Amino acid sequence: MNENRPLILITNDDGYAAKGLRKLVTLMRTLGDVVLVSTDEVMSAKSHSCTIRDRLYVRLMRQEEGFAEYRCNGTPVDCVKLGYQKLTSRRPDLVVSGINHGMNAATTVVYSGTIGAVIEACMNGLTAIGYSLFSLDPDADFDHLDTAILEITKKVLKEGLPKGVCLNVNFPKRSEEPLKGIRVCRQAACRWVEYFKEQYDETGQRFFDLEGTFESDDITPDTDLWALQNNYASLVPTHFDWTAHECIEPMKKYEQISIKP
Repeated sequence: MNENRPLILITNDDGYAAKGLRKLVTLMRTLGDVVLVSTDEVMSAKSHSCTIRDRLYVRLMRQEEGFAEYRCNGTPVDCVKLGYQKLTSRRPDLVVSGINHGMNAATTVVYSGTIGAVIEACMNGLTAIGYSLFSLDPDADFDHLDTAILEITKKVLKEGLPKGVCLNVNFPKRSEEPLKGIRVCRQAACRWVEYFKEQYDETGQRFFDLEGTFESDDITPDTDLWALQNNYASLVPTHFDWTAHECIEPMKKYEQISIKP
């Protein structure tokens, strides 16, 4: 690895063969040296899950000047942990996750393995970006994202991000109209309405499949969903501090509760 080039650690939650991941590797290699640590399997909806009871294995699949590729049997968070602690020659200048097949806008971000990896990096003081495409098609077209991803990444490499903040960037799927631009916005307060489909296997044992529909009733021009629906890339500054800061003072009254016996 060249000490004079940025070192970029890449991971994802769609597995090593995902088209979005391969596109991201191609783009990032134009900006710096790359270490890729991908998941062996699809790890969607793993959120911030990490492996603490099973063995973690990492295999070096490819190595050449400015590039190393590893596969890991763990989660995206495991890939980040192992990547910057064990598999890079120095601390990465940037961690990039994606390009995810499927949006990570609104409350879907809570479940996302793609963004779980980004949050893990951010928690450990690493600059991090997650990229996602609003399409679940395994053969989706990612070519309309090249310029936007490169320009966002270059700006972050040059200027950094505020302490404790990472980026969740989502793109609409390709259409006849080119992307209109980038909107910095908030996460929409939408939700999944879920239900369990009851089924029986070949032995007669009952099991359940989780299914659901996405309800979006918070689509104002300051939200990521509005941006995507209007052919903009959405960029949401995201952090791992879950404190409802605005509630601290109003809830000071709880300190008056007597707990003496």
